[in-house]
Amino acid sequence: MAKARSVYFCSACGFESTRWLGRCPQCEAWNSFDERPYTIAARTRGSTSATSRAIGPVALREVGSAGVERISVAMPEFDAVLGGGIVRGSLTLVGGPPGAGKSTLLLQVAARLAERGDVMYVCGEESAAQVKLRAERTLAAGFAPRLLVYPETNLRSVLNGLERHAPLALIVDSIQTVWLPESESYAGSVTQIRDCTQALMEHAKRTSCATFIVGHVTKDGAIAGPRLLEHLVDTVLYFEGETSGEHRILRAYKNRFGSIDEICVFSMHDSGLREVANPSEFFLGAREQRPSGSCVVASIVGSRPVLIEVQALVGETSYGTPRRLANNLDQQRLAMILAVLERRAGFALGAHDVYASVAGGLRVSEPAADLGIALAIASSFRNVAMAPGTAVFGELGLSGEIRTVGAAERRQAEAGKHGYRHVICPGNARDIADAIARALG
Repeated sequence: MAKARSVYFCSACGFESTRWLGRCPQCEAWNSFDERPYTIAARTRGSTSATSRAIGPVALREVGSAGVERISVAMPEFDAVLGGGIVRGSLTLVGGPPGAGKSTLLLQVAARLAERGDVMYVCGEESAAQVKLRAERTLAAGFAPRLLVYPETNLRSVLNGLERHAPLALIVDSIQTVWLPESESYAGSVTQIRDCTQALMEHAKRTSCATFIVGHVTKDGAIAGPRLLEHLVDTVLYFEGETSGEHRILRAYKNRFGSIDEICVFSMHDSGLREVANPSEFFLGAREQRPSGSCVVASIVGSRPVLIEVQALVGETSYGTPRRLANNLDQQRLAMILAVLERRAGFALGAHDVYASVAGGLRVSEPAADLGIALAIASSFRNVAMAPGTAVFGELGLSGEIRTVGAAERRQAEAGKHGYRHVICPGNARDIADAIARALG
């Protein structure tokens, strides 16, 4: 009989300890350790599948390329986010707030993959009838006969069933609802999420089954569960931006098979999610004449050039300390740009509230947007709109100079494609004062 004992684990990151700790040594969270029973037998029982086999070392030149074969979903924007398609044996985590469209997107992906092979959709949050109800609304072309629905939360039963079916792809909705019987903890706990993800990863790599898992988010916006969850998977896709509107933005934060920071814009309809082929039109809107405080920036998102609109509002403060708020921008970057405007361009912003935002819900972190933020603030401060057909890009230095950025030709080509003939960039503007004079006159 196995000897029972207790271990303590951190509810924030999953770190285990034989005694209670006030502060986690891994994630430095306070009072996050919980006690749970632990037995050696439970740790080893059922940890390996009956069909698993030992694999010895293999020479690198003898490894075939079948392991990186990609499967196209026939959704060009979604394929681009993944780096060109779904890689066989990959493990992809799809996160986002409730109602963002995670289940809808994966059901549409499953329907397209089912045209090539069996696809298993494990619905732990819904019944099979509820999944069919959503499929009738989103899959107008009908149901693929090879799309299989598995309403089960016991992951061990699911994995045993997969050994018999050997599907092309597996979708688990969601990782917080499934559990392993050999892991003595409740479903959704740090231990269960870690062990279930580990079991799914082992199965995906061994059988070359492309696996997608849905992850919930906490109230802080982070994916629920241990941080190890994001390290185990190959790709992390996350819905960001305003989910209450018509459009959704899917971004790749981690991708072992392609570049990161790729985005895919969807529009939500009654029939499901539809791809937006030209994201620049979505982020810019339909306005031809823009008011003061608005500036069009030629940005690079992932590997593609995208035109975005940076908006700023400057007003006299009603309190002793002015407010400086940034939405979808780096707060520290905004403070640096304000300091450069005050010192190098002569803008007295010390007694003014400054609000800066990127329209459309896209978060921009590249330094090439510095010039656009500065010109938007200057335009709002002077209450003078920028000249029509003007786009900008460039990094702003602390001495006021405009520094060069990468992919300048591609940014200018994207601006010209949308009718922006006058581009203010490091090639034609010396410093911030010169750029303001060119943009505002």
